[in-house]
Amino acid sequence: MLKKERLLRIIEIIDQRGIVTVNELIDYLDVSDMTIRRDLDELESSGKLLRIHGGAQSLTYSATQELSHNEKTTIQIDEKKEVAKLAAKSIEDNETLFLGPGTTIELLAHELTNRKVRVITNNLPVFDILQQNDTVDVSLIGGDYRKNTKALVGPIANMMLKKFNFSKAFISSNGVHNEEISTYSIEEGELQQIALNNAHQKYLLIDNFKFNRDDFYVFYNLHDIDYVVTDSKITPNVYRHYSQYVEILKNNNNEDKHK
Repeated sequence: MLKKERLLRIIEIIDQRGIVTVNELIDYLDVSDMTIRRDLDELESSGKLLRIHGGAQSLTYSATQELSHNEKTTIQIDEKKEVAKLAAKSIEDNETLFLGPGTTIELLAHELTNRKVRVITNNLPVFDILQQNDTVDVSLIGGDYRKNTKALVGPIANMMLKKFNFSKAFISSNGVHNEEISTYSIEEGELQQIALNNAHQKYLLIDNFKFNRDDFYVFYNLHDIDYVVTDSKITPNVYRHYSQYVEILKNNNNEDKHK
């Protein structure tokens, strides 16, 4: 099989299945591990797929099927860590924070250990990260458990959350397209909407991959967000386009700047 044919076949397989491992592609195409990894790197560089740990993901996959929590922890890890570290710099001691669902928010929680803050969350991994820390006052909201995001949602969670006010709310999303912020779950979207409305400052934490993407449920308008925190791989065109809606924070030449 010629290289061009192999690359087209890889794209076809990944678009059909959503996520494919390197070993599966080796079996499908009967080529070496090194060849598949080179092909995947080349296809990612040309914007045809997204590399994840041990394989690749279709660019259209999350719009039709929600990834599991474990799958999300393999995607854009360095970029998510960059976002989390930058977001943590906006937090001052003695603040009351809401931390929502999402693996980027979980990485933010790691940045808050040993910080003197109060955290309200519906994110079970965030609670697990912070609950043994002596300086963080953390509360977990009750509700219905969503396995895919390890978040607590539903009427009970919404009722509890409406009683709280926050100095800052930090949420993530599956996509941002123009002014629309969207996620897969209506319940998660409704809860994040409540948290944002009860916060003095509203932060959206997304890596560069989330721009120009849609998901099932639109739960907030980008005009109503105070800051979007993203990574340094955001393209100039995307940065310029979304700067008309909101202030974007990103690392630039290793310095944190408000753009």
